[in-house]
Amino acid sequence: MHADLSRSTFRPERHYSAVVAQQGRVQLDADLNEQTAIQLHQARTLTADLIGRHGGPRDATGFRIEYVGGKHDIDTLYIHGGRYYVDGILCDANRPAPGTAVPDDDAAEPEPAPTAETHWDYWNQPDGFRDPEKPGDRLPSPARTPFLVYLEVWERAVSAAEDPALREVALGAALPDTAVRAKVVWQVLPLSLAELEIEDAEPSKEVVRAAFDRWAQRRAAPSARLAARSERPEHADEDPCLVRPDARYRGPENQLYRVEVHAGGEAKDATFKWSRENGSVVFPVDELDGTWVQLATLGLDDKLDLDVGDLVEFTDTAYASRLEALPLLRVEELDLPGRRVRLSGEPDPGVGRLPLLHPFLRRWDHHEGPRRKGRTAALKGGAVPVTEGEWLPLEDGVEVYFAKGGGYRTGDHWLIPARTATGSVEWPTDPARRPLLTAPAGIARHFAPLALVRGEGGTVDLRLAFGPLAVGIPAADEATLAAEARAANEERAAEADPSGGRSQTTAAAEAAVEGDR
Repeated sequence: MHADLSRSTFRPERHYSAVVAQQGRVQLDADLNEQTAIQLHQARTLTADLIGRHGGPRDATGFRIEYVGGKHDIDTLYIHGGRYYVDGILCDANRPAPGTAVPDDDAAEPEPAPTAETHWDYWNQPDGFRDPEKPGDRLPSPARTPFLVYLEVWERAVSAAEDPALREVALGAALPDTAVRAKVVWQVLPLSLAELEIEDAEPSKEVVRAAFDRWAQRRAAPSARLAARSERPEHADEDPCLVRPDARYRGPENQLYRVEVHAGGEAKDATFKWSRENGSVVFPVDELDGTWVQLATLGLDDKLDLDVGDLVEFTDTAYASRLEALPLLRVEELDLPGRRVRLSGEPDPGVGRLPLLHPFLRRWDHHEGPRRKGRTAALKGGAVPVTEGEWLPLEDGVEVYFAKGGGYRTGDHWLIPARTATGSVEWPTDPARRPLLTAPAGIARHFAPLALVRGEGGTVDLRLAFGPLAVGIPAADEATLAAEARAANEERAAEADPSGGRSQTTAAAEAAVEGDR
C-alpha cells in the first residue's frame, strides 16, 4: 500500500505467530505493522478454512443480484445487503442508515426523514465507480447471451488526502497526517461467458462455477517477476563523508523504493513508475483550473515537496479504486504563495472534477527512463517502458530486472528497502548471493461468482451459504446441567449456614446427577 513505511517485514512462510516487544528497545513501524499482518493472516486463514473460498451466513447472505432492465432508462443490477466472505475477507454490502439534518429555524414544516435504501445498484456501488457514459462499463445484454456477475475484492491504503476525517486537526495544519487505513474494496462486475470459455448458452451451475474458478486462478496469480540489487555506479563521485566509498547503494538516506506497474499488459505495452518514498508523497487538490492545480499544501520540507520537473499522477478516489492507468504529468511551474502548480497538460476530463472524490496529486520520482549505453530511454505516457531480461538502473546504484515472458497488471508492485548502514538493498538471494526473482508484493485480488444473469426474473444464484456451528443442548445434558446448578446453589447455601450442616436438598441433587450419569 502507498504509505510512509520503513519496510514491510511480514512473510507468512516464516510462520511467526506474534511480535514480542522488549523493554528499552526502539519502537519501529515495521514491527507494529507485522503484528497486524500476522493477526489478519491468522484470522482470514481460519475463516477461509471453515467457510471455504467464499460464502455467506445463511440468514444474512449478502450480494444477492437482481437484474433490472428493459423498461428502465439504463440497465442496472441491484446488489442486496448482507455479508459475504471471499478467501476469509469480510465484505459488507449493507448500506449505512441515512442521517437526518437539523431543520432550519425558519422552515415552515420539518422535512421528512430520508428513506433508508436496502440495496446498492451497479452504478452507485461504493467502490465500483462505474460510469454509464463509458462503453466498457455498460452491462451486457442478457437478451443476446447470458453473462456472469462476480465479486472482486482487494485492499488499498487510504490516507488523509482521501479521507480528511483521518487527520487530527489539533496537531495543526502544518503537521503531516498520522496513520493510514487499509480498506477492503469490493466491486460487482460483469463477465461474459466467452471470457469463461463456455460455449453452452444454458450452462449448469456446476459448469459455470468450475469455469469461473479456472478464470479466477489465472487472474489472481500474476506472472510478472522482478529482482533487485545495488551496484556501485562506474562514476560514483559522492562525498565520502556522506556515503561509504565501497557502498553499492549510493543514496545518502534510507529509502523504501516502490516499483509499480503503471500500464498493464504484455511487456511491449507495459510501463512502470517508481518512488523512493513508497509512493506516499501526496498533495490534496483544492481546485483545478485548466493546467493549473491549487493544492492544500506544497509539502513540508525539501524531501516531501514538489519541484519543477517532477512527475505526478493526478487522480482521485474513483480512479484509485478502478486501477486504471492515467498519463503522468510533469510539473512545469510553481506558484509558492498561491500554493499552485502548472502541469504539462490538462488532466483527464473524467478525473478530479468532483470534490467529494477528494482529488490529489501523487509524486513519482523518476524523471526519465533508464540510461543504457550512453542513451536514455524515452518515457511512455510519463512512465518507464518495461524492458525484460536486463538490469535497469533507477538511481544511486539501485537496479531492477524484469523476467522474460511476464504479464503485467496495473497496480502490482514490489518494495525494495535501501540502507546506508550496509550500502545495499534488502532483497532475497540464493546461496550464491544472486538476487531471486519474486512475485509482486501486491495487489492481492480475490474473486467469487455471484449470479448468472439470463434476463429479468431469470437470474441464477451462484452464492454459497453456511449455517451457525452452535446447536441446541440435548435434553439429557440439560437435566444434568440443571442438577449441577441446584447442587452448586445448595453448597453456597450450606457455606452460608452457621451450623455447617449438609442439606438434604444437596444430597438429593447429587443423587440425581449420579443417576443421570
